[in-house]
Amino acid sequence: MTIDFGLGLPFGPPAGQIEQWINTLDASLPKLGKHFRSLWMTDHFFWKDQPTYEALTALTYLAARFPEYEIGPMVLGQNYRNPAHLAQMAATLQALTHGRFILGIGAGWKEDEYRAFNFRFPTPGERIEQLEDTLVILKKMWTQAGQISYVGKHYSVTDAWCEPKPNPVPPIMVGGSGTKTMLLTAKYADWWNMSDVNKAGYSERLAILKQHCTTIGRDPASLRLTWFGRMAVGKTQAEAEGYANSREIKYSTQNAFVGTPSQVVEQLQEFIALGVSYFMVDLIGLPNADVIEMVTEEVISKVRS
Repeated sequence: MTIDFGLGLPFGPPAGQIEQWINTLDASLPKLGKHFRSLWMTDHFFWKDQPTYEALTALTYLAARFPEYEIGPMVLGQNYRNPAHLAQMAATLQALTHGRFILGIGAGWKEDEYRAFNFRFPTPGERIEQLEDTLVILKKMWTQAGQISYVGKHYSVTDAWCEPKPNPVPPIMVGGSGTKTMLLTAKYADWWNMSDVNKAGYSERLAILKQHCTTIGRDPASLRLTWFGRMAVGKTQAEAEGYANSREIKYSTQNAFVGTPSQVVEQLQEFIALGVSYFMVDLIGLPNADVIEMVTEEVISKVRS
């Protein structure tokens, strides 16, 4: 099993330090290059008053600036964008990046964003139904020839075009751990993502996902398992915990990879034993050279070997 790593990016620059976001990437990516294959942005409009970049705009910029990396959103709120328009946006990015786009998508959850930006905030059940319509429309727009029509419960398209078709079709990664969301993952997705969770929590939900696959007659091994969250590595456990506690949200081994390199390797291997093969991690401490060296040489290299 090939183990891949992606770099999860902060949602924006620190307040008053507009250049720091890209400067950190410019300083870090040349040293991370052969170890990380992708860059990931979360899809949110704001976190209180903290500077927050729009995900697809940022990813488009990153795809041009760093052409050696794949790009993906972690994950799009499905009802923030018209599904057919999203299909065209993704097809355009896939064409212009020569196949480097991965579409991560979920049902949406952050109510204050919906209210602030005048989006209707549907019930959880309706958001799941919307997600299913979106997944059907994406696949039809990307793979069926000619004009596309579809009438769903919430979204429809009539004689719509999506040209050129994306080649290859972007992998679809559904993010979420709800039972109904995971059923849609089993039906439509190529990858599944669960975020900010420990091994026990991941294993519990994975069992449900595998049961869904069995129910619909899908081989669970055909679905790539991924994890997204924070990684804090230090020369000592105390140093690692210092990094983990440096953010507004405090992280621990309950929701992140935290510890010395050998401890983090053990934590990663527990997930690999479950079948997880892609880790999208926000490295706390960048662009610190010691952090980069520990992660690349003492964590990733050892995990892969």
